[in-house]
Amino acid sequence: MKIGLVTPYIYPLPGGVNAHVAYLYENLIARGHDVRILSSTHGPQKHTEGDVIRLGYGFSVPTNGSVGTLTFSHRYGSLVKEVLERERFDVLHFHEPFVPFLSLELLRFSTSVNVATFHAYAGWSPSYEFGKRALQRFARRLHGRIAVSAAARHFIDRYFPGDYKVIPNGVDLRRFEGAQPFARWRDGAANLLYVGRFENRKGLLYLLKAYRLLRKEGFDCRLLLVGSGPQLREAQRYVATRRLQGVEFLGRVSDEDKARYFATADVYVSPATGQ
Repeated sequence: MKIGLVTPYIYPLPGGVNAHVAYLYENLIARGHDVRILSSTHGPQKHTEGDVIRLGYGFSVPTNGSVGTLTFSHRYGSLVKEVLERERFDVLHFHEPFVPFLSLELLRFSTSVNVATFHAYAGWSPSYEFGKRALQRFARRLHGRIAVSAAARHFIDRYFPGDYKVIPNGVDLRRFEGAQPFARWRDGAANLLYVGRFENRKGLLYLLKAYRLLRKEGFDCRLLLVGSGPQLREAQRYVATRRLQGVEFLGRVSDEDKARYFATADVYVSPATGQ
């Protein structure tokens, strides 16, 4: 089959949805399918790079305590129709299909089977609450609906009721097999690992406060922080002003080193608030 994977975020910038799309792309290719990734462009990227097709320009905007992407082009309709006519996809697989505007334009003109995966969870979405009537016509064009968790299904079903199949995010275990821990941190202290964006909804400051309590109680431990984001300086100030020992800010790392950090960790911590 010829399959188009549609991500509303600028590919391949780091992020959970883009990682999901990348793994899906690799595994569909391995099964013999002809696959393209449809995304937006930001900066100097070419409009077509291998199997990545870029439509419109992406702009970063704050949303839900994180940073999202809006895509736009003054000739979106003609660009989308040109690509769909040329590629003739059997299936278009949309990820977060209601993020404006790339997915909406593709859904509008698609003559393929349209499948969507919903990743997000939040207590309440003002954009869905006030935009659901306008988005219903796009929701009706979906032939299949997937949610990555029961929580994500509950969230999206509140605004767009339907039959959602829960299929959790896949993990390629081969990426972690044989990964060697970093010797410098194998000194007897317990290694706590965080991997993710530094932003409110990921709960990083809650983790730092909890870690501070552990240190006060005399636990021999350190905190390894992999990632970056808008809360980096705030987190660094928190550590510096409280003279908190054993916190390592490691920045963004390669997939190979990420596997090594997991091998190094005694405890992996995910303090995301779900908001």
